[in-house]
Amino acid sequence: MRLLFLGDVVGKSGRDGVADGLPGLIERHRFDFVIVNGENASHGRGLTEGHFGEIREAGADVVTLGDHAFDQRDTLSYIAREPTLLRPINLPPGTPGRGANLYESRAGHRVLVVNAQGRVFMDPIDDPFRAVEAAIAACPLGEQADAVVVDFHTEATSEIQAMGFFLDGRASLVVGTHTHIPTADHRILKQGTALMADAGMCGDFDSIIGVDIEEPLNRFLTGIPNGRFTPAEGKATLCGVAVETDPRTGLATRLFPVRVGGTLSQAVPGF
Repeated sequence: MRLLFLGDVVGKSGRDGVADGLPGLIERHRFDFVIVNGENASHGRGLTEGHFGEIREAGADVVTLGDHAFDQRDTLSYIAREPTLLRPINLPPGTPGRGANLYESRAGHRVLVVNAQGRVFMDPIDDPFRAVEAAIAACPLGEQADAVVVDFHTEATSEIQAMGFFLDGRASLVVGTHTHIPTADHRILKQGTALMADAGMCGDFDSIIGVDIEEPLNRFLTGIPNGRFTPAEGKATLCGVAVETDPRTGLATRLFPVRVGGTLSQAVPGF
């Protein structure tokens, strides 16, 4: 099975980049299943229902969220009826929506997707390791699931690496989101789980992590806010990771970083 994961979509640049670039990626590389993190897609914070629909229409089978999951008020009104939208599984009990779900790929494979949020340098939240472990135990790789993908929305790359080793042999892919910077540590661990500490973002890299340069630079220089953060609107780079899995085990056999369009050096899947 061929899986594509794209990192945080940031603002209009990211949405336009996904709409323009994702269909061609799916067609050229014959991806069976696509996951996109959309938590910054609407004005840089959260995801409206309309923008969720745009990402799905572009080819995303599942859209994941993160610490900005409910920054757009209408998310509360639609997340419970959208099974293809996931929020972090370790949010408090009673939070609307779901943090994990089993889906069917284009070829009929069963794909478990889990969305979790980290705790290092982030707001207090329930234990992500135990929450993810419980979701996978209920739908094990090679039994109920043909592939398992975990989007771990974290600030610290060490925390996502820890999650990768924690799940090695029990997940097809463990990938980090949130920092918006693609890491170069993509690899397949000893027991067959693909790991990448951060997928990067789908957005304009002529920016400071997707935001127009002026205001964040002002805050670094002066410590005094002078306005709101505004998503940059130049041409987007689509960043993420592509994985091919063993049809017998669901574990990773090949792994490639993805960087398409915009200003970053380009990287495309080797299949």
